[in-house]
Amino acid sequence: MDYDMLVIGSGPSGRRAAVQSAKLGKSVLVVDRGRRLGGVSVHTGTIPSKTLRETVLNLSGWRERGFYGRGYRVKQDISVGDLIERLHKTLDHEVEVLQHQFMRNTVKSARAAVKFISPNRVSLTADNGDYSEVGFANALIAVGTRPHRPADVPFDKTRVFDSDEMLELHRLPRTLTVIGAGVIGVEYATIFSALDVPVTLVEPRNSILDFVDREIVDDFIHQMRDRGMTIRLGSAVKEIRSRPEAAEVELADGRTIRSEVVLYAAGRTGNIGSLGLDVVGIEADSRGRIKVDPQTFQTSVPNIYAAGDVIGFPSLASTSMEQGRVAACHAFGMTLQAPPETFPYGIYAVPEISTVGQSEEQVRQGGGAYEVGVARFRETSRGHIMGVDTGFLKLLFSIETRRLLGAHIVGEGATELIHIGQAVINLGGTVDFFVNNTFNYPTLAEAYKIAGLDAWNRMGRG
Repeated sequence: MDYDMLVIGSGPSGRRAAVQSAKLGKSVLVVDRGRRLGGVSVHTGTIPSKTLRETVLNLSGWRERGFYGRGYRVKQDISVGDLIERLHKTLDHEVEVLQHQFMRNTVKSARAAVKFISPNRVSLTADNGDYSEVGFANALIAVGTRPHRPADVPFDKTRVFDSDEMLELHRLPRTLTVIGAGVIGVEYATIFSALDVPVTLVEPRNSILDFVDREIVDDFIHQMRDRGMTIRLGSAVKEIRSRPEAAEVELADGRTIRSEVVLYAAGRTGNIGSLGLDVVGIEADSRGRIKVDPQTFQTSVPNIYAAGDVIGFPSLASTSMEQGRVAACHAFGMTLQAPPETFPYGIYAVPEISTVGQSEEQVRQGGGAYEVGVARFRETSRGHIMGVDTGFLKLLFSIETRRLLGAHIVGEGATELIHIGQAVINLGGTVDFFVNNTFNYPTLAEAYKIAGLDAWNRMGRG
């Protein structure tokens, strides 16, 4: 059978492309190798790690420690079982919602490995060996990524784990070393730290999260160290050894870190191995990332698109969804408005980080005069009520145009609060928006008013 749209992968970009294509009246087949629909995002990535984070914060009483002290806990002995119970409930719900969404929109799905035969035909091989072929007018490659697993790292799911395998822990480790201070590394490191597990974070570069405003990152690092985490920046890993009694990480400077468990979280690789991209002439880089047109998400083969993590940065579930939708619309001739230049990044560490627009470093490079407004959460009544004693909001304004250039938050609720800054930036709003508008009181969102006034008082009334 032939389809108007073949979607390979059912993660955020795949599901959004499938539903958008169906809404346009097209026949759609989604093929996924996984046991259940949802892709990496639902089963090993976004949803599991965020569910784990929420469970940890609730059971540990982390959010209340500002009032009751660092020794406060809601549940004294937290087990892996406590964490997994909520995780499975959440994943089951996500899969059910996705299945219902496909059913409602008459999107067909199949479980099989896909291989390209030509630019308009693929083979499908099921787990039991059943073989079939389908044709398509357009295809979207949305296969996602898997953890990068160098051959010299002794992954054994006993002492040394990748980020997917961390969901299979039999018990909480007494000590943890995390190698790689990217988004995944810092999320898991801080989640386990919130459980009072001693954590060492190792990063070969001298900085972390380079796409985030430096002042935000500096505060984040300070908060991690303040609660007892050990952070080794500029520390290359020479060797990782899995011993019966502990894991050992030997650094290039001669130091050795011993811990019960090591999480290796240094990069990810595209799941393209079995697709047969060479048959249709699509090339990928050394990490399995496919090059696409950044506006249409077409590959070098015009009727084959790619979206999501498999095309690389920013590798966010939110941007992947939009990429899938845009690809589907372009495939069927729908004209879309150009998207806004800015979109938010969310890092679900403890504490959260979220950012939109230009960092202070980028504003400086642009050369224009600017002003900064800052509001610390502990200065807000809501922050005090919640027991929040850390975290802040930083706003950057152009002095010439008075427009908001960037909004950056570290602290409780950052990934929710950032959308106010996003709306103001994309609608061309100025510092006067924050000064003249009334915010609910008491709220953390009131920090926008405080930061706006902070900048406005130094900028003058314009």
